Amino acid sequence: MNKSHEPLSLWPDRRELGLATDLYQLTMMAGYHAAGLGESRATFELFVRKLPNHRSYLVFAGLEQVIADILALQITEEQIEYLRRLPQFQAIGSGWFDSLHSLRFQGDVWSVAEGTVVFAGAPLVRVVASAPQAQWLETLLLASLNYPTLVASKASRIVAAAQGRGVFDFGARRGHGPHSAFLASRASYLAGCIGTSHVESARLLGIPPIGTMAHSWIQSFESEVDAFQAFVDCYGERSTLLVDTYETLEGVRRAAAVEPPIRAIRIDSGNLLDLSIRARSILDSADRAQTRIVASGDLDEYRIADLIGAGAPIDSFGVGTQMITSADAPALSMVYKLVELEGKGRIKLSEGKKTYPLAKQIHRVRDASGIIIKDIITQADEQSIGEPLLEPIVRNGRLVASLPTLESIREHARSEYESLPVSLRTLDTEASFTIEYSDLLQAEARRLGVC
Repeated sequence: MNKSHEPLSLWPDRRELGLATDLYQLTMMAGYHAAGLGESRATFELFVRKLPNHRSYLVFAGLEQVIADILALQITEEQIEYLRRLPQFQAIGSGWFDSLHSLRFQGDVWSVAEGTVVFAGAPLVRVVASAPQAQWLETLLLASLNYPTLVASKASRIVAAAQGRGVFDFGARRGHGPHSAFLASRASYLAGCIGTSHVESARLLGIPPIGTMAHSWIQSFESEVDAFQAFVDCYGERSTLLVDTYETLEGVRRAAAVEPPIRAIRIDSGNLLDLSIRARSILDSADRAQTRIVASGDLDEYRIADLIGAGAPIDSFGVGTQMITSADAPALSMVYKLVELEGKGRIKLSEGKKTYPLAKQIHRVRDASGIIIKDIITQADEQSIGEPLLEPIVRNGRLVASLPTLESIREHARSEYESLPVSLRTLDTEASFTIEYSDLLQAEARRLGVC
């Protein structure tokens, strides 16, 4: 029988993230040291191999948090002693372990701005550092950028489908672990949602907190009327009443009779089109034209688009599971690959996973009205038409960029979406965006055997 012990929380301490990585990153770091490559200058790039089905663009997100973690990255004394005991490191000399005491990231990070619409194949982040330090960042970067980008991209589609009606993040209870609620609240807000149900995210990030009530509130009273009145007695005209605990339309009538008049009702189940039309009629007949209708319950961009297309008088939508999990496309093929070592191009040749060598830059080309035409990928210091998207964020381990506020990122994301060609904004559009590689990159790729 196991001995009892105190409960262990797996919430990460940002001062102890040095081993929050895959084992092979650490064995490679030790191997570089042993092979005399510990000071070799390496360039890695992070990109998405292929967009998920029914996606024509992504919204890049998660940069601020991963930069904060990179700047704090270290390995603690306790963690070093743990590594010393692992059988995988028994042949490694003590010098490598000793070097871990002072290990900090001292390289450079370049990135596209958060909120930027991006496409498969284009480098989103470039890391230049010693080979061990650049390798050290791989798992952290991928884990920190993959999920927020996935959620922001899903949220962008949902917000677009809502056609100006508000969308709230209701996903905290449906995410894959409690930490996902923080990341999803931020990602969905920067992509255009107008609030979150997650209170700590709202507090930390300055996002409007949004909440109504659960069915348990209604069930806690002898009658629905009593439950409604008790809630309104607490919260007055700001109240939003959940009307579908028992019989939805009767709930609407009771909500319409409460004094003072309430801000909104929420319908969480049933035929939302029919119920919202009939609820609107009931509210208007009761002189409650200002009372708004909020809909929730397994909504996604397709259901929202169908409801609006059919004329549902719904004013806003609460979206949970489908957004926080990006349920129809729950994974991105985001990767982090070595492209240059000591100034020489490096490639990967395996089928379906080939890469272009050398450090790169994205040049975004727009027409006269600002609509994106194409991206041109060049060598990092190569001249080209278009706006360069990768900007320095960290140099020599120090922050050199002024990171934008969340509101600024949100505005940038809105502008970026509006700059997409109309053909890429429809819900079922497959990726059809043009990315060109410069002659120099293609020549180097051919020379190294990629093409």
